[in-house]
Amino acid sequence: MKRNIVIAAVTAAALIGGGTATALATTGDDQGPARQAANTKLSDDGNRDDQDDRDDDAAKVSSSDVTAPEAIASALKHTSGTVVSAELDDEDDSDKVVWKVDVLSGDNTWHSVSVDPSSGKVLGSQTDDEDDTAQVRAALKGSSVTAEEAAKAAAGKGVVTSVGLDEDGKDKSWEAETRTSGGAEQDWKIDLTSGKVTADRSDAQDDDADDADDQD
Repeated sequence: MKRNIVIAAVTAAALIGGGTATALATTGDDQGPARQAANTKLSDDGNRDDQDDRDDDAAKVSSSDVTAPEAIASALKHTSGTVVSAELDDEDDSDKVVWKVDVLSGDNTWHSVSVDPSSGKVLGSQTDDEDDTAQVRAALKGSSVTAEEAAKAAAGKGVVTSVGLDEDGKDKSWEAETRTSGGAEQDWKIDLTSGKVTADRSDAQDDDADDADDQD
């Protein structure tokens, strides 16, 4: 449509002026290469961000001599209760990496315990407000596998960087994230009663969906 309009305008100008005229007609189709270049740049930026995230995670793992089960055991010595999650993560407002262990005490108070990833020493603890206490208690009722045992089970798949309770949905379980020596990440589900470790299929499906979105 734009091409016809431009040609018609040039033809009219030539007839009115009684002479000839040449023009370079540009159409919306010319935007294709530019759009493709922009999409390629966005894709490259996304890939670069993903690589930066992987590098950051690798740095966290390499900076930790204390395993997830050891961090959990250290936190429980400091604060008795039930460990609901443990994660190797940046400390608040700093680049320092620590193990953050969430402990639910007998009086239903939540404690966030920070554990040094090099020595296993408890660096501090603070109480948190959580609104899913009853849900967590219900999910763990009848469970025979602790967070520490779940982390040990998942350690056979790689270095455990996090373990936590998935209390949502029908199939409640422990979830763990591991990293191999080659840098590959994988999520796992650990059965609350048997301790059986299986790949988290829902996570794989989410990754496939993300890849499809990136290609679009």
